[in-house]
Amino acid sequence: MDQTKGWIMQDFGGAKLILFIGKQIVVLRRDQKPDIPWPGRLDLPGGGREGLETPETCVLRETYEEIGLSLTVGDLVWRQQFKRGVFFAAHLPAGAEAGIVFGLEGQGWLLMDPPQYVGHPEAIPHFADLVQCYLDQVLG
Repeated sequence: MDQTKGWIMQDFGGAKLILFIGKQIVVLRRDQKPDIPWPGRLDLPGGGREGLETPETCVLRETYEEIGLSLTVGDLVWRQQFKRGVFFAAHLPAGAEAGIVFGLEGQGWLLMDPPQYVGHPEAIPHFADLVQCYLDQVLG
């Protein structure tokens, strides 16, 4: 995992998680609201920073709010900064999707093979790029 070497990164707007359950990733369908970025597109768990949250606190809170799964910092196995966002990856065992409780934002969720997400025309392009980056760097 990329470390911040003891300093708290102050300049980030939010965090996202590539959450593997078995060999698939959790994908969310964004709301169809014209006032949000990428309406209706396929998204990853995560969202905007609140207060002085660290990237880890932000992504864990957002993941819990969106899909009801409680992960810990120890579950985060990869970290990559992209512009003002911080991206993480975590792996849960197959069957963990039974614990998903969909939150109040978005239209729904699904499990998707990572290459399918990367090539999907409705995936948010820079998130698809980061999924591919993770696949290339870590899973080879």
